[in-house]
Amino acid sequence: MKVLYFAGLRTRIGRGEEDVDPPAEVHTVGELMQWLRDRGPGYAAAFAPGALVRAAVDQDYVGMDHSVSGAHEIAFFPPVTGGNG
Repeated sequence: MKVLYFAGLRTRIGRGEEDVDPPAEVHTVGELMQWLRDRGPGYAAAFAPGALVRAAVDQDYVGMDHSVSGAHEIAFFPPVTGGNG
């Protein structure tokens, strides 16, 4: 599956996207984040416990318990803020 990283996550990890093949026991977005965290210090910083990270699976916003089975693209990004009240 293709994983995309945006904003500060891209900066910490050092890349904007990559293709990954997580192990069979990774079933949810949250489990994918935990698996990615073990890939190195940049990933550990980006996906540290308590980090504010949003996710989209195949371009739909989802929660951390959403399945990644069969997904083609997972995007991770910080929460979006902004706009003029």
